[in-house]
Amino acid sequence: MSIELIATSIADRAYDRIRADIVFGRLAPGLRLRLDRLAEDYGASVSTLREILSRLSSEGLVVAEGQRGFRAAHVSPEGFEDVAAMRLLLETYALPLSFTAGDLEWESRVVAAHHKLAFMERRMLAGDQEGTELWKRYDREFHQSLIEACGSQTLLDLYGGVFDQYLRYQMVAVVFRGEIAAEEHRTLLDCAMTRNADKACAVLTQHVNGCVAYTLKTGALA
Repeated sequence: MSIELIATSIADRAYDRIRADIVFGRLAPGLRLRLDRLAEDYGASVSTLREILSRLSSEGLVVAEGQRGFRAAHVSPEGFEDVAAMRLLLETYALPLSFTAGDLEWESRVVAAHHKLAFMERRMLAGDQEGTELWKRYDREFHQSLIEACGSQTLLDLYGGVFDQYLRYQMVAVVFRGEIAAEEHRTLLDCAMTRNADKACAVLTQHVNGCVAYTLKTGALA
């Protein structure tokens, strides 16, 4: 493997790890991201880390503070409401397109994604909090699968970035609405199988707005 390819693979791995650690809350909101410490933890050079953090800044996950360096972006109730509104805008636009174009292979991926999510929701309902990150990964996978047949990779990429910001707020607040959310997911699955886009958009709106209201009520983002 060439030196250039090795350097690229190191940078890509570091980017993926840092991004995931911000989204899933291991690098807490507002945390100063010291380049020397990151170099130790992620095995990348300081110059590579500057490029990674600048890239994450353009995604809204990091804040560049000029000569003072970088911080993980802060969270706020207003920020969560904005991200949720953007998520709804994209997802309710993509759902009808995906339901119209989805084939048998798409249906199988939606069913499989829901199966994994439902398994983790049952564990959470039973009081198991150890699998919180995996539960949210499956939540993301399920919602992504619902719209993946929409026919626009640009839309899917944009949605993925917005969903990760939404997911970050959920991880900070550790939001789990229990059986209410699980039932909404089951209804979304039924809507996908019957191609009922209107009902799916209504349930999705209830689902996202309910999560926002629940989170703000807890005061976890204050």
